Amino acid sequence: MFERLITQELEKWAQNSSRKPMVIRGARQVGKTTLVNEFAKNFDHYIYLNLETSDDKEPFEAFSSIETLIKTLFFLKDIPLSKKGQTIIFIDEIQEVPKALNTLRYFYEHAPEIAVIAAGSMLETLLDKNISFPVGRVEYKVIRPASFPEFLTAVGERSALDQLLEAPIVSFAQNKLMSLFHTYALIGGMPEVVQNYATNKDLVLLSPIYDSLISGYLQDVEKYAKSNPHLLHIRHCIQSSFAQAGKRIKFEGFGNSPYKSREMGEGLRTLEKVLLLQLIYPCTSAMLPLIPDINKSPRLQILDTGLLNYNVGIQKDILGTRDLNSIYQGTMIEHLVGQELLAFQFNSLSALHFWVREKKDSTAEVDYIFQYDGLLIPIEVKSGKVGSLKSLHSYMDIAPHNLAIRFYAGGLNVSDAISLKGKPYKILNLPYFLVSQIEKYIDWFQLQFSLRRVSMM
Repeated sequence: MFERLITQELEKWAQNSSRKPMVIRGARQVGKTTLVNEFAKNFDHYIYLNLETSDDKEPFEAFSSIETLIKTLFFLKDIPLSKKGQTIIFIDEIQEVPKALNTLRYFYEHAPEIAVIAAGSMLETLLDKNISFPVGRVEYKVIRPASFPEFLTAVGERSALDQLLEAPIVSFAQNKLMSLFHTYALIGGMPEVVQNYATNKDLVLLSPIYDSLISGYLQDVEKYAKSNPHLLHIRHCIQSSFAQAGKRIKFEGFGNSPYKSREMGEGLRTLEKVLLLQLIYPCTSAMLPLIPDINKSPRLQILDTGLLNYNVGIQKDILGTRDLNSIYQGTMIEHLVGQELLAFQFNSLSALHFWVREKKDSTAEVDYIFQYDGLLIPIEVKSGKVGSLKSLHSYMDIAPHNLAIRFYAGGLNVSDAISLKGKPYKILNLPYFLVSQIEKYIDWFQLQFSLRRVSMM
């Protein structure tokens, strides 16, 4: 197992004297169970409960009081009750006993000295079944596919990771980091894929893993489909989502299907609940609050770019390219940048955003909007000259600041630009592999230059 960045969030949680039980959300196979098993080594005692097994399920089905439940669990796992303060309990596959969710509030209210974590690969399937979630008594974190820094840890590139974490990046490290990022871009961040590559360094061995992951997601549909037609709709959405990933979509006829907008919308939103994809709706303003316009067509972001590459057959194209923007009409690297932006955001409400201006005479679209320190900073994922970034210029005309960011195949630099209406601003040009470090580089920019806030009154 390689180190996951979310572990730092769990460490902060564990040290908080007023902590609540933690619910870890995430799609299947993103490493929830492995994460907690590793984290539990920080405690003297560990009670692991898998509610898919009858022995571990029974105490929750027979629940009468929290005191009895705690005594039963500690007895069954042969841990003295006097060690409650040094014990962590992990309730895995908690959705198998829906009323077990409500026990989390009792742990919080009556046994706060016990660290409790819950997770479930199908937890989100309970959201439409009138199950009482202990609102205000639990906290949530989301684990996603491995980020580029986590990939470097997995493959043993510690020196490269050290250089990645230094801002500004030194010139001698850039070629190696870009080469490593190309490998990461090819295989993606699914933990089993990353671990296998780290062990064998053989891309051929990864194909059965991708097949198994996709097949598993298709089989899972039966667990949360409401009816046979709904099952068919969701399966179609999964099978078609790879080819549509990174693009703006319409629900009507999604994936060249005969299905109606309502059917495809319901299918895609179901997959969004189980965190297999995200529907990214555009915003039309450059100032807070950031309000997506759900009347406009969304862009589709799937769980992992490696799955996209495998499914649409572009892995070999990535191997020999000098610029990832030249692959798949630039869609793959745009998608991966979105995945990287999400990878270090662990809150349940974390989401991607992009900007559009749609008028009869002209349209403009900025790849991503990144919220930082009260500002909405535009991000473009493009090669080429600064002067060709017309959508970025349009956004900066209405932005109350002077900073834009571009990720590309070049090196770190800051260039001057002028918006369509003559407003001067700066573009922070960053190599693709620095997406995970975006906040550091915004801070670095502020030290080197002036991130000016402009009044739009």
